[in-house]
Amino acid sequence: MIDTAQRHLLLHMTANGSLAMPGQELFVVSRGEGPYIDDADGNRYIDGLSGLYCCQLGYSYGPEFAEAAEKQLRELCYSPLWSGSAHPTAIELAERLSRIAPVDIEHTFFSSGGAEAVETAWKIARRYHALRGEPGRTKAIARRGAYHGLTIGALSLTDDPGLTEPYGPPAIDTRFVANTNRFGLAPEYADDGLYTARLLAELEDAILAEGPETIAMLIAEPVQNRGGCITPPQGYWQGLRALADRYGLLLVADEVITAFGRLGEWFGGDRYGARPDMVTVAKGITAGYAPLGATLVSQGVVEVINRPGTVLNHGYTFAGHPLSAAIALRNLEIMERDRILENVRDLQGHLAGRMASLADLRIVGDVRGAGFFYACELVGDQEDGGFGDTARADLIADLIPRRLREAGLLARVYNRSAPLVQIAPPLISDRALLDRIADILAETLAEASTRI
Repeated sequence: MIDTAQRHLLLHMTANGSLAMPGQELFVVSRGEGPYIDDADGNRYIDGLSGLYCCQLGYSYGPEFAEAAEKQLRELCYSPLWSGSAHPTAIELAERLSRIAPVDIEHTFFSSGGAEAVETAWKIARRYHALRGEPGRTKAIARRGAYHGLTIGALSLTDDPGLTEPYGPPAIDTRFVANTNRFGLAPEYADDGLYTARLLAELEDAILAEGPETIAMLIAEPVQNRGGCITPPQGYWQGLRALADRYGLLLVADEVITAFGRLGEWFGGDRYGARPDMVTVAKGITAGYAPLGATLVSQGVVEVINRPGTVLNHGYTFAGHPLSAAIALRNLEIMERDRILENVRDLQGHLAGRMASLADLRIVGDVRGAGFFYACELVGDQEDGGFGDTARADLIADLIPRRLREAGLLARVYNRSAPLVQIAPPLISDRALLDRIADILAETLAEASTRI
């Protein structure tokens, strides 16, 4: 299987040409059960990242989703949401989403995944402003270090040159402002009010410098994934709403990761009082059982783009596919029936305490996150907390990911400017499993601390 993959399969975000080198063997996942996955050699692991933040329900609901899929396929295998045509399952799902969405969000534009949902938000924003007589709003504002997808438009909203430079100039003119990571800042910024004021002042200065009349939208995650589960200070999202209203731009909450229970709410922004104009979702909407994305749109925006005779000339062939929509509906049904959100709310305090205790280890500089979504930012052997080349190679690239996997935990280990260890366990996890995850992290990072 590994040899065949190396001959025929191109993996995403992977140095494919290096997979045949010693120590770079392909990791093949063969099956899943509950919160665990097995590799092709029969080794079992806790899936501490829920696939790629997708498998909110773990891997034990297959028969229920298979039943929903079979019923749908017997009725209708495919029909596009195109040129005045729709199908019942997409209509039902759109209505269902409107009942759990943030205030004033009533409409859904389906896509096939998260990057497409972000592209859709951008195109709707441009269309909205043009129809209101402001075609000059051609810029976006995003936050430093964030990630919103790899399609050419979504990639424009990311400031990582390693991702962007190979593809030339960005498709969207984007201004980047600070994210909400206060690790390493002056002690006075531990005060939420002071820190929020600083962030919003920088944002307003950026808006004024670019010219408010040129900016179409601001996009941000309720908890920023890239950079390590970066939570916002109190009042931040209310401040974003106020600035968006003041200067006429649209506010987009990218909830591709944080929606559908990851933070203990249907939408993570609800935890922080977010009131966006649009919300992008994917991943957890189907719990990983099928591909689906969506852009949820407020009534105020829809009133403009739905003017009689106005064409929303944008779409995707497989958007809102009947099979994916049926699985999403069953996912929402299961989450309500089995009280998945309540499980996260009940156990998030316990997980927070276990994760916070890791900050006592020499290698851990900061622990942050919310719900079932946490990261440890690591500090190394240099005076500024960075890692020298040897320590980075020995610890971040080798020892930590190897020890985690040997102990039976799949977590994310970032080997970038700010090395991180991140977890996002399935939302079905119980206290004992969360304790086991925390124990493995503690043992691994304690060993790494002795090597600094």
